[in-house]
Amino acid sequence: MAKQIKQIDIQLTTQKKEKPQQDKLGFGVHFSDHMFIMNYAADKGWHEPRIVPYQPIVLDPAAKVFHYGQTIFEGLKAFKTSDGRVLLFRPERNFARLNRSNERLGIPAIDEELALEALKALIAVDQDWIPTEAGYSLYIRPFVIATQPALGVDASTHYQFIIILSPVGNYYPEGVNPVKIYVENQYVRAVRGGIGAAKTAGNYAASLKAQETAKEKGYSQVLWLDGVHQKYIEEVGSMNVFFKINGTVYTPALSGSILDGITRSSIIQLLRHWGIPVEESVISIEDLFAAAKNGELEEAFGTGTAAVISPIGELNWQDEQVRINGGVTGEISGKLYDTLTGIQRGIIPDPFDWMIEVEI
Repeated sequence: MAKQIKQIDIQLTTQKKEKPQQDKLGFGVHFSDHMFIMNYAADKGWHEPRIVPYQPIVLDPAAKVFHYGQTIFEGLKAFKTSDGRVLLFRPERNFARLNRSNERLGIPAIDEELALEALKALIAVDQDWIPTEAGYSLYIRPFVIATQPALGVDASTHYQFIIILSPVGNYYPEGVNPVKIYVENQYVRAVRGGIGAAKTAGNYAASLKAQETAKEKGYSQVLWLDGVHQKYIEEVGSMNVFFKINGTVYTPALSGSILDGITRSSIIQLLRHWGIPVEESVISIEDLFAAAKNGELEEAFGTGTAAVISPIGELNWQDEQVRINGGVTGEISGKLYDTLTGIQRGIIPDPFDWMIEVEI
C-alpha cells in the first residue's frame, strides 16, 4: 500500500512487528515498523524522500562511510501525553545542528523543513510505537551516511539521509541516581578545530576505549579533559556537564570541541528562568577538585537527550576520589529532571514554546 503526503511517498508494511512489553524496552534495541530514507546524488541533489518498511541497508563494500567515517547523526525524542497528544522536544534545533555537522563533514545540507515534515509523517505512521508510561519515550535517530563506492580520501558524491525510531525506557536502568565518574588522563576526545562540535561517529568511537577502562575500574562514565593541556573540563561521556559551586552553576563554554547540546541550552534557560546564576566558562579539573575539598562543590550532573539529567555522585582523578552532595541526587538536579521531563510529557506548562505537537 502506498500513498503520498506532499513530497513524501509512503509505503506501508504488510508485516507489522510484535511490539515489546514496555518494561522490557531497554534503550535503543527495538525499532518501529517503518523508516524514512532520502537519497543524494551530486547531479540531482537530495531526492526521493520516502517512508518504507524498516529494512536492512544494502551498500557496496567500498561505500565511503565504511572507510573514511563520513557520517553524522542526531538524537531526539517524541512523547505521548495522558490525553493522547504526541509532542516533539525542540526538533528544529536538532535539524539545525544536523546541518552544522553536515557542513563540518563536507556533506550537503538537508532542507530542515522537509526533514521535520518527514519526521512528523514517520511518527504519524508509527504512532502506536510511542510508549505511554512515565519515563518512556520514542527515541528518534536521524543520520546521514556516505554511500559512494570509491576508495579515495575525498567527500562522497552520494549519500542517504535516514530516520529510524526506537521505543525506549530509561537510559540508565537504575533511573535518576548519581553515577560514579572517572576523569580520563591518557586519552583525549577532541581538540579545537577538530570534529568535537559535530555529532559524528568518530567522536564516539574515540571514546570507547576510555569508557571501557573506566567501567573496569567500577565507574559509569568518563569525564573528558581538553585535548591540548588535559586540564580543562569538556564533557562527561557523551553529555554536557554542569557543576554547582557556591550557589552558581558552571558549565564549560562552547569552544569548538564541545557539542552544543540542546538539553544543555534548555537547562541553562531553565536555571536563568529560576533566577539561578549560570556561567559558561573555562573550568580546570584542579579548581573543581579544590572546590570539592573545600565543601564548595554542591552538585554535578550531565545533560543529554538520552538520559536528560544524570547526577554525578563521585569523581576519581589521578586515584583521588571526591564525593559530591553525599553521593545522592541534588536538589537542583532533581528539580531540573522533573521540570524538563514534565514539560516534555505535557504535564506542566511550557513557558518557552519548546514542544511541537504532531498532527495524528
